[in-house]
Amino acid sequence: MKRRILLAIGMVLMISVLAAAQGKIIIGHRGAAGYVPEHTLAGYAFGYALGADYLEPDLVMTKDARFICLHDIYLDPTTNVEQIFPERHRSDGHWYAADFTLAEIKTLSVHERCRPNGAPYFPDRFPVGKSRFCVPSFAEMIELVQGLNKSTGRNVGIYPELKRPAWHDSQGLPMEQALLDILDEYGYTKPGAKIFVQSFEQTSLKKLRDLGTKLPLVQLISANWSFAGMWTKSGLDQIATYADGIGPSKTIIEKNPAFVNWAHDRGLLVHPYVFRRDELPSKYSSLEQEMEQFYFTYNVDGLFTDFVDVAARVLAKE
Repeated sequence: MKRRILLAIGMVLMISVLAAAQGKIIIGHRGAAGYVPEHTLAGYAFGYALGADYLEPDLVMTKDARFICLHDIYLDPTTNVEQIFPERHRSDGHWYAADFTLAEIKTLSVHERCRPNGAPYFPDRFPVGKSRFCVPSFAEMIELVQGLNKSTGRNVGIYPELKRPAWHDSQGLPMEQALLDILDEYGYTKPGAKIFVQSFEQTSLKKLRDLGTKLPLVQLISANWSFAGMWTKSGLDQIATYADGIGPSKTIIEKNPAFVNWAHDRGLLVHPYVFRRDELPSKYSSLEQEMEQFYFTYNVDGLFTDFVDVAARVLAKE
């Protein structure tokens, strides 16, 4: 058993070296969401073990101004909050993380993402209601990654996303300085720190710059028409004044592969999202084929995936 573990670690290290030599990175989307419920310590650890170069925690804030790893400002899609705190929803029927303290959120169980009717979004993933997972604080996620870096000798980074910072600001929970404070506490302000900070809201990214951060910032770009101005050369010119990279929906690149070159011409890295085996576009016969197209034909610098091991195999083949 020990020999098998050592061989597995060796394989991950070899894949990481090969990927680094190519300048291509693998970003574990919400951990290893294809296999373990999203934004859990178990999911981050599994994404790490499968060969991720970076792990992505989405960040929202609690009532007591603590960062937790959660994709939504709502607790109900991925936890049992309805059972534990049945009367604590707002008038829209959602339970908001900002209405609960960290201690209260720690009493909840995390499950696979479910629709309002309780059906899982991805039925073939980890079964709902099995095992026991909790909502991690951002501090716990960082400590897990840094601990694994020490014990394995690897140097896996973090790729936090600020979720709806303008909304948080309206709730009296400003995110930007709080993020810089916790990153400074854990050493992510030092030169060469392995981190990207991302958001869909350019106002938030610009505020981070105004606060003096030199960390690499990534502008997320949706395929929604409200982002259409960012799909253009002039839009990328503007992004390049405050960000170091872009995280576009992969459909933007599919429709206009030259978009990658436009970004590179402006010194911007390109990390598209999200690559999933169970949400595969019909033009591809496999997730491997889709990833190969993006890594080597479209020439993106990295990608977000729920299936880190598939991306690792794709890079190992080249």
